[in-house]
Amino acid sequence: MTHTHKKNKLKTAGYFVKRLKDNGFVTLRIFDKYNDKDPRKWTVLVDPSGASVYITCFENTPFLGEYLFSFHDGNQNFKGNFSLRTDSIEVVVNRLLKNNVMQKQDSEFLTK
Repeated sequence: MTHTHKKNKLKTAGYFVKRLKDNGFVTLRIFDKYNDKDPRKWTVLVDPSGASVYITCFENTPFLGEYLFSFHDGNQNFKGNFSLRTDSIEVVVNRLLKNNVMQKQDSEFLTK
């Protein structure tokens, strides 16, 4: 029996947003129409009424065929140019939780 390896779609905005929502985060698509020469692929906003973390996916960064996720929140919990190179949503979720990004049950965005 051959094991079929499920292709990771973390680099696609729809999949990334769905997986964050499945993990309890309020997540909004912000932008995905960057110029073809721009290494940015898309940007989403996580925990809009709290930490307000913008996550941008960079394609072919740092190397061809690789993807990098950059986190920006006005230097509140993510200092400087924090970024992750990962194929795992669990790594992203754990980093968000470690940096005090709130999930739905704690979000004021949903209760206003």
